Amino acid sequence: MRIAEIFRSLQGEGRLTGVESVFVRVSGCNIRCRFCDTRYASWEPEGDYFSVEEVVAIVEKTARERTAGEAALRHVVVTGGEPMMLPEMVPFCAELRQRGMHITIETAGTCYQPVQCDLMAVSPKLSNSTPHMNEAPEWIGLHNRNRAAPDILRRLHAEYDCQFKFVVNSPADCAEVTAYLADFPEIDRRRVLLMPMGTKLEELAAKAEWLDPYCMEHGLTFCPRRHIEWFGSHRGT
Repeated sequence: MRIAEIFRSLQGEGRLTGVESVFVRVSGCNIRCRFCDTRYASWEPEGDYFSVEEVVAIVEKTARERTAGEAALRHVVVTGGEPMMLPEMVPFCAELRQRGMHITIETAGTCYQPVQCDLMAVSPKLSNSTPHMNEAPEWIGLHNRNRAAPDILRRLHAEYDCQFKFVVNSPADCAEVTAYLADFPEIDRRRVLLMPMGTKLEELAAKAEWLDPYCMEHGLTFCPRRHIEWFGSHRGT
């Protein structure tokens, strides 16, 4: 497994916002999103290679690094990059489960592995994720072919406890979310999260002014980026 970083932090997005967790960021991705803010795990993947056993040991050590008297962390968030690309995810998650860990996997929903997982945090990609022509024209076609995998999305929904997060940059993106979800009537709209695009507090706040009311009006969940508020846009948070 190629690992970009392992660290402790607070979950800043979704249903488990505020939960202190060990984050395992794998390196490597099958798409290249325009707005990716962890380019060191996707556009320019970096990190060292470890065995499953070595990563589990680092996770356990990181989970125990607590104030005296506090219990070890039990929540692990596996993110990327794209974790579900890696066949090692199956034995890795099985080892975490044996140790009583609560496992969240953050995925774009384009790959499937029969992993053990407590929360599948799926982030389907809209057209706003397509790379710019002047940035990476060679990735545009591949990205657009790979970013939507409806059969895999349905399988994840059928097999796991899921939340579905869409990154929204403009009101037009909200209309695209509506059209996207029309093909998935089985998805509970209360599990659909709309998150403003951005890494700066001022731009997130500006988009929240219209996105939060939109979510309330349409029975969706507004998803702030709390870790940006707490820590800023920094690696290891």
